[in-house]
Amino acid sequence: MAEDPTAKRAVLPRVPVMELKGIRRSYRLGKKSQIEILHGIDLVLHRGEFLALMGPSGSGKSTLLNIVGLLDRPTAGEVFINGEDTSKLGDADITRLRGHAIGFVFQEHHLLSAFTAAENVMLPMVVDHDFSSPAIIARARALLGQVGLDHVADHKSMNMSGGEQQRVAIARALAMRPALVLADEPTGNLDSEAADNVLTLMRQINRDSGTSFLIVTHNLELAKRCDRIIDVADGRLVMPTEHLEP
Repeated sequence: MAEDPTAKRAVLPRVPVMELKGIRRSYRLGKKSQIEILHGIDLVLHRGEFLALMGPSGSGKSTLLNIVGLLDRPTAGEVFINGEDTSKLGDADITRLRGHAIGFVFQEHHLLSAFTAAENVMLPMVVDHDFSSPAIIARARALLGQVGLDHVADHKSMNMSGGEQQRVAIARALAMRPALVLADEPTGNLDSEAADNVLTLMRQINRDSGTSFLIVTHNLELAKRCDRIIDVADGRLVMPTEHLEP
């Protein structure tokens, strides 16, 4: 699935979706010593941006992604999601914000294999509302149509290809209309054609809806198709490189 080089995104106001200020993360080693993994990270991701995060194993990428995704809290510094200072939120409000503002796509799709594609996409909405409804079912099917899988909405995910499963995972990540999608090596387990299709799909969603994407990848060619590349080395950001798409 080739990207349309003439495709243009909607002009969006430059509003921060995610902002990190002085983020540090330390872990205790034994009773007295500790090791610092992140050393004062500052980063802003604006609405509609498509950003790649790169770095070698052990550089702090996963730790940083967990903090952005509100799965972990920093030792010091502030995380703002949609302008909300998460350092002032308790666990229940963190869970609420994470569920509504952030979507997740992982290298492993983490679908429920015995569930259909539609049922997997419905899950975040059902959990949020404590029940299913015709509106939730309709949205799940509409999202599957958006990722080109409306024809397999009632197929069990275990019977789908890797590329199809990852597209279901993308649809699920969009279920709650998040401002930000975090994708951790989303094409790592796919062949080159499926990987290209998945990235093209995410790029199209980004352009059509203004949803921001932060993609962790080791694939430089994939990263070059993003708006910006941010490199992490030894727990610090190095000078970002612009890779603006036409």
